Amino acid sequence: MKASDIFWPAPAKLNLMLRVVGQRPDGYHLLQTVFQFLSQADLIRFQHRQDGAIHCTPLPGVHADDNLAIQAARLLQQHCNCSCGVDIQIRKNLPMGGGLGGGSSNSATTLVVLNKLWNLNLDQTTLAELGLQLGADVPVFVHGKAAWAEGVGDRLQFFQPKEPWYLVLSPPCHVSTAEIFCDSQLTRDARAITIRDFSAGQRANTCQTLVASRHPEVAQALSWLNQFAQGRLTGTGACVFAEFSSQQQAEKALNEIPADMKGFVSPGLNQSPLHTRLEQFTGAWPSG
Repeated sequence: MKASDIFWPAPAKLNLMLRVVGQRPDGYHLLQTVFQFLSQADLIRFQHRQDGAIHCTPLPGVHADDNLAIQAARLLQQHCNCSCGVDIQIRKNLPMGGGLGGGSSNSATTLVVLNKLWNLNLDQTTLAELGLQLGADVPVFVHGKAAWAEGVGDRLQFFQPKEPWYLVLSPPCHVSTAEIFCDSQLTRDARAITIRDFSAGQRANTCQTLVASRHPEVAQALSWLNQFAQGRLTGTGACVFAEFSSQQQAEKALNEIPADMKGFVSPGLNQSPLHTRLEQFTGAWPSG
């Protein structure tokens, strides 16, 4: 099989904990968070072009210049002075504005796969540095390992949290990350914790109370999840999740969700499905 025949995963992530511990003079917030991947993913196919053109199938509500996959391809092309192009096809499975990192994951998959498709041979550190120009979450998707993150989310320490099963709900609303971080009611001085504290059960999300107060759909989803296990917000939402010890338990809860809610079940993964797929790939990359 050729690389251009494959739909490569751009997986979702969860923020298993999120604390806003400060704010820099330039306005960026200082965070502590834990990233873990899910099996749920957007799927992206890359068709190699020789003419330098970069095209992508339109995404509803997203202008081409705002498409992070296109931005990633252009950035890589410019950084390497590369004359190759690509046709990008995205099968969108992750909700936009859901806190699952869909756009960041799309850009990371684009960087990682095009690095091979275009025979650029950049190392992972360089790709992650490029990705940081597109978003603070992009580097963790490039590295493909569960991580403790600090700074603006870019200082990563890889580790192996437990890999339970999750039920993830997607409330019918869009949460603006920018609006949440600009809100005067956001707590910006949460006490910093350690990985040991996280492992002992400190899993709070600083943004959860504020997001739930601004978006009743999120509050409703959290309340419903709390019947089964503690409901938590990922990132700034809107998606919420709860942890289960088995797939069977998570799916049993999923089968009971109200008709106006959407959700899915996934294992927590400490290695990105993209990197697992790359390790398993035995087909051919274009020669140029």
